[in-house]
Amino acid sequence: MTAALRDRHFLLVLVAGGAAGVLGVLLALWGNPQNSGICVSCFIENAAGAVGLHDNERMQYLRPELIGFVLGALGCSLVFKEFQSRGGSSPMARLVAGLFLIVGSAVFIGCPIKLFLRLTAGDLSALSRVVGPVAGVWLGLQGLARGIDLGRSRSERGGSGLMVPVLFLLLLVFLLVRPSFILFSERGSAAQHAPYLISLGVGLLLGGLAQRSRFCITGSVRDTLLMGRRSPLFWGLCVFVGGALVTSLVTGQFDLGLYGQPGAHSEYLWSFLGMLLVGWLSVLIGGCPFRQLVKAGEGDADAGLVVVGMLLGGGLVQSWGIAATAAGVSLAGKAAVLVGLAFIMVLSLFSRERASD
Repeated sequence: MTAALRDRHFLLVLVAGGAAGVLGVLLALWGNPQNSGICVSCFIENAAGAVGLHDNERMQYLRPELIGFVLGALGCSLVFKEFQSRGGSSPMARLVAGLFLIVGSAVFIGCPIKLFLRLTAGDLSALSRVVGPVAGVWLGLQGLARGIDLGRSRSERGGSGLMVPVLFLLLLVFLLVRPSFILFSERGSAAQHAPYLISLGVGLLLGGLAQRSRFCITGSVRDTLLMGRRSPLFWGLCVFVGGALVTSLVTGQFDLGLYGQPGAHSEYLWSFLGMLLVGWLSVLIGGCPFRQLVKAGEGDADAGLVVVGMLLGGGLVQSWGIAATAAGVSLAGKAAVLVGLAFIMVLSLFSRERASD
């Protein structure tokens, strides 16, 4: 990569990180739940409810941001001729991994993006949770160093990479037309949302920026552990945190405290394990939930299967009582996290054997 390209990529990473941090806070100011201006796992659970995958009447809404992430990445990849249908890398493992990404996030009550948004809004309880994804990313890197490999994607014919973008185009139509079979909450967190055109515009912008910059929260942690301050993603994460913190302070959304924070509970161990699960899986499959949506938008059918798994997970965590609440983590949630960790260990064992054959 030439110096000019490196400089341009570095600038794109900074812009993407800053935009995600600032807009993540502003979306909460404009109507999204407090400290949850952007939360991919929460949005997935809302979307799963909207299409009837669970019956929690407080968690049913087609979040326009979610649609924008995929379609923004699609549009940007088409404009810059980077769209390519590819896949075939451990598809079933990735489908199940997507499900457990949502399990880990639901036990914490948020994705890695929300984790840092909570922290920059003054939620001191999020400090202990940051250790979770860092530990998970470190474990994932140790596995990769020892030969764990889910395989490489390859070009595919038949337009398989378009299937998830087409699905999200259909969801956009449903959002605009609002047919009777699509459910919309009238109370609860899903009923709290910014105007849909603003949300969609933010999603399109961030999806496009992330597609060009490869910005990802767990990817930033991974590259920081590998490269330190030499990594552009390290600086992108710093700008994300700085932008969110300044915006929270300026808009009056900063509330320093340990207890009574919105969308939080006090079961630190299970939050740690849930985010460890998310971080570990993200390294093995190549990105956090947000990154999987962006990759699916640019034609990665493997990431598309992760997204389908996330939607299934969004239904299951609500239907089976896995998702945590402010009261804490249910027995089902604790069991699901342990099953998810066991899944990674078994997957790593067999993937390592296959990689060494």
